[in-house]
Amino acid sequence: MRFNRLLSALILATAPLATPVHAATTITWWHAMEGVLGDKVNEIADAFNASQDQYVVKPVYKGSYSDNLTATIAAFRANKAPAITQVFEVGTATMMSAKGAIYPVHELMKDTDTPFDPNAFLPAVKSYYTSADGHMLSMPFNSSTPVLYYNKDAFKKAGIDAPPKTWNELGDDARTLVESGASECGLTTAWPSWTQLENFSAINDLPFATKANGFDGTDTRMVFNQQPETVAHIQQLADWQKTHAFEYGGRGDDGTKRFQSGRCAMLTTSSASQAGIKDASADNFEFAIAPMPFDQEAINQPKNSIIGGASLWVMKGQRDEVYKGVARFLNFVASPEVQADWASFTGYVPITTAAFERLKQQGFYDKTPGADVAINQLTRGTPNDNGRGLRLGNMPQIRNIIADALENAFNGRDSVPEALDNAAKRGNAQLTQFQQSVGQ
Repeated sequence: MRFNRLLSALILATAPLATPVHAATTITWWHAMEGVLGDKVNEIADAFNASQDQYVVKPVYKGSYSDNLTATIAAFRANKAPAITQVFEVGTATMMSAKGAIYPVHELMKDTDTPFDPNAFLPAVKSYYTSADGHMLSMPFNSSTPVLYYNKDAFKKAGIDAPPKTWNELGDDARTLVESGASECGLTTAWPSWTQLENFSAINDLPFATKANGFDGTDTRMVFNQQPETVAHIQQLADWQKTHAFEYGGRGDDGTKRFQSGRCAMLTTSSASQAGIKDASADNFEFAIAPMPFDQEAINQPKNSIIGGASLWVMKGQRDEVYKGVARFLNFVASPEVQADWASFTGYVPITTAAFERLKQQGFYDKTPGADVAINQLTRGTPNDNGRGLRLGNMPQIRNIIADALENAFNGRDSVPEALDNAAKRGNAQLTQFQQSVGQ
């Protein structure tokens, strides 16, 4: 209903700008949003199409993020690339290296005389998709960050009054939850590399890799295994498994099911999981959202977390008329109206300051406790070399390597130091391969 009102408002606002044409120009948009998120993507395209009659955006679901990236690369080689493709954040280095395949957003906007202000985007979002010389390469779309979900009913039963702020406090709470019988498991996690290594490093101001985590060049190397605090954190999770204070739920989003079922009372996963968790747990328990814990042994005040999600990349090989429509559509997607609606529905953070302010004015954060946790966590302080994110080549493969290592550590096959050293060694081989492939 809310989006229908938004659609009507956008149609009325843009109707005077529409110019009758004989045939609308088609713009193909490949994406990786499924389920209710895919429905929302279709609604955004429908709203844009209804707001004018020169262009028709056609969204096409291409599977997972990895599937879509693979399909995009293959399509470009076959001269059949879409005009727009959605690429997850860890595919950024791959897209940047494909200089002949991409049409950087800052160039697109300039070439089509489309108004565009990169400073309108939140710093943590803008910095991730910006080149070393300060130019935005892709259009941010769905940005998220990990947060801590906790079962309020289980906390109350265990006599815990507030969510933990530090990892030491979380450990105490997890043990209390299990020992009191309030839950079978204290903590689980989804996306273990992203939540427990990548964001742990950023929040606690620890390097994950050299060269500012890859932002300063492709000749970068993994160093997460050399950080005593990081090694101790993974060791702590492995130790907690013995008492079910922590349970490893699998790679990807598998761990979320343990929280949704009520088995585990805490979960670290994406802020964008809010809608799905709410839907799945509505009949079982009440949950709340808190910031990711920090390591008080590493830092006194936590730094910003880093984003996940994806951005929209423009592909070469289209007609000039298509690019005019693409520029117009990207501005539409980034508009405060669309971004505020998208963020309030999905749990992704609004990517612009204007969208964030719009949500505050609408009272969204007052009516939805915890919804502002992600954006407050992302915007605390100014991102430094450890907190801008990861721009590492072959990062999807590296995440699989890290998942292998964490599983070996959690099941006792390898010691934690051995597992992390092996992950860094194998990850460095991927970085070398990527560096050689791009000729740098």
